Amino acid sequence: MSNALKRGGIPLLIVAIAAVIAAVMISSKAPPEKKDVEEKAFLVQATPVEKQDLTYTVNSQGTVKPKVATTLSTQVGGKVVEVSDTFIEGGMFRKGDVLVQLEQSDYTTDLKAAEAELARAKAALEEEQARGKVAEEEWRSVKSSPAPELGLRKPQLAKEMANVRAAEAQLERAKRNLERTTIRAPYDGLVKSKLVDLGQFVTAGSQLGSIFGTELAEVRLPLTDKDLAYLDLNLVNNNQTEVTLTTRVAGRDAAWTAKLARSEGVLDEQRRVLYVVATVEDPYLRKAGAEGNVLNFGRFVQASIGGNKGTDVVVLPREVVRLDGTVLVVTDNREIELRNVTIQRSDEKYHYIVSGLDSGELVTTSAIPNPYNGMVVRLPEDDAEQNESTDEATETELAVSGER
Repeated sequence: MSNALKRGGIPLLIVAIAAVIAAVMISSKAPPEKKDVEEKAFLVQATPVEKQDLTYTVNSQGTVKPKVATTLSTQVGGKVVEVSDTFIEGGMFRKGDVLVQLEQSDYTTDLKAAEAELARAKAALEEEQARGKVAEEEWRSVKSSPAPELGLRKPQLAKEMANVRAAEAQLERAKRNLERTTIRAPYDGLVKSKLVDLGQFVTAGSQLGSIFGTELAEVRLPLTDKDLAYLDLNLVNNNQTEVTLTTRVAGRDAAWTAKLARSEGVLDEQRRVLYVVATVEDPYLRKAGAEGNVLNFGRFVQASIGGNKGTDVVVLPREVVRLDGTVLVVTDNREIELRNVTIQRSDEKYHYIVSGLDSGELVTTSAIPNPYNGMVVRLPEDDAEQNESTDEATETELAVSGER
């Protein structure tokens, strides 16, 4: 009985002793040190603003077209006997170059016939003039009174003079028709399309092809009423407003300088926009010494138009200005101030503010949930200054400990 008691009591004794020891250790352990948790102010990003004078730009877009486009046609008929090598789609030509030559044989014959008719008419006129002189002398030898016009053959003389003028007119027409068999380029340009070829017979009025002038290109640019508020149309119509045209050519950005030549003066009834026309000189770089990128007709370009000037303007990204027209300003005390501002203009990226902000003031560029006036914030440079101060204090304490 005693052995069984010993065997059951020893484990219980061991457990009791362990519990006592654990209780003593727990009671003798020092409580954890309590540290006050410092709540930091909300961290924000802010940037100082600056007032500036600027020129507003108005953006638009359009397609490059030639200022002069012509459909070539014949004034006389005939067979095509020669076509210039430059008279082909994309071919370049200069003013006065022969593009198409028609057969001239019949017109040369007509010219010779007109010359002969003029010579006959002049001979008949000289003959009639001589007859008039003879008739006048005969009248004077017989009578002393003035001779009648019929007696002096003046009506016959007027008739022959009219025949001469008619013959001269026929000769001039024959010369013009002969010249018209040679179709020349009316200006420097390029061929858009070609509709005739060697051996083809054409009649008067037949179309030979389409050509474009390369001296000047035009771009029609649509502008809304909102855009027009930043343009001076008097300068537009006087060719004094500069335009920058941009696009990508062969995978690279390209730009050209143009000028607004005029406004079309009538609002488009469907789109409710006013078209202005920008012009570019020598788009195909055909003048001597011309450099840059060729501006092909038919290319779509973006246009940036220089508009009115603004003074003391603060430019801020659109996301910085809140929907209620306020911005969050960080004061010197690192507090938020909800500031009302006056926006003069807005575009896809920026708001242009003319009042409500002064140069040097800090405007937050980061999102703040539920901001309010007096809200305490901190800036990244504040943390940097605090860390620097802490490091200096630590170094000082270490130096004092080392001296001891």
